[in-house]
Amino acid sequence: MAESRKSIFITGGASGIGRAVAVHFAERGWFVGLADINEPGMAETAAMLPDGASSAHRLDVTNREQWSEAIAVFSEKTGGRMDVLFNNAGIGIGGPIEDMSDDDIDRTIAVNFTGVVNGIRAGIDMLKATPGACILNTSSAAGIYGSPGLVVYSGTKFAVRALTEGLEIELREFDIRVRSLMPSFIDTPLLDGPVVSSNQSSRQRVIDSGLDIAPVEAVAEAAWKAVHGKKLHTTVGKLAKQLAFAAKWTPGRLRKQAAGLVLRD
Repeated sequence: MAESRKSIFITGGASGIGRAVAVHFAERGWFVGLADINEPGMAETAAMLPDGASSAHRLDVTNREQWSEAIAVFSEKTGGRMDVLFNNAGIGIGGPIEDMSDDDIDRTIAVNFTGVVNGIRAGIDMLKATPGACILNTSSAAGIYGSPGLVVYSGTKFAVRALTEGLEIELREFDIRVRSLMPSFIDTPLLDGPVVSSNQSSRQRVIDSGLDIAPVEAVAEAAWKAVHGKKLHTTVGKLAKQLAFAAKWTPGRLRKQAAGLVLRD
């Protein structure tokens, strides 16, 4: 029965990081709630998990009513238990800010930040009722230092970082730990998204820049360590670790290097 297992609710569970984390936790005996707007993708993820180890929830993270409905069904599956809420759903659209459409900007903010806030508010009662619960938020290496050519995306990831840091203090009285993942470029479908005013994908821009793309399994392992460890922020990938070091110790040099990475044709 799912009620006797630890459980994790994952947004963006249809692919990429969400799928890898689902597999990693399910292999260790956890019950996994998969949430996404991509129902065929969720079915593919569920097929990778042991029988009876998951539930699927169609969820647009920007929709509060859908959050309430998904959490209610998940609670029925787990007997009211939520050991981890993994706010992972996100979108990435790159390009100069003046070239982005209003819809692109609004959607990026709504999914990447407001969706995280919605998830925390929807899941807070279950988290409070589960001893030692954890909120895990996917931030980004772009939340370590502002990223030219990705300023809206980067801004949302800074916001997730700030939310994580504040809530880690705010929710201590409820025995809820709050953590973030800060991956650099990861081999997921997110890299196949468009760069505004360009014929190239984000993936091709990364490859052309000679930057490292880490395997998605590395994020799954980092997620497990983050949930069970004491670090507030967990960087993933060579670039993320380099950025964290440079932002702390050589910010001036980092600004000069970043100027050469502006995503313009």
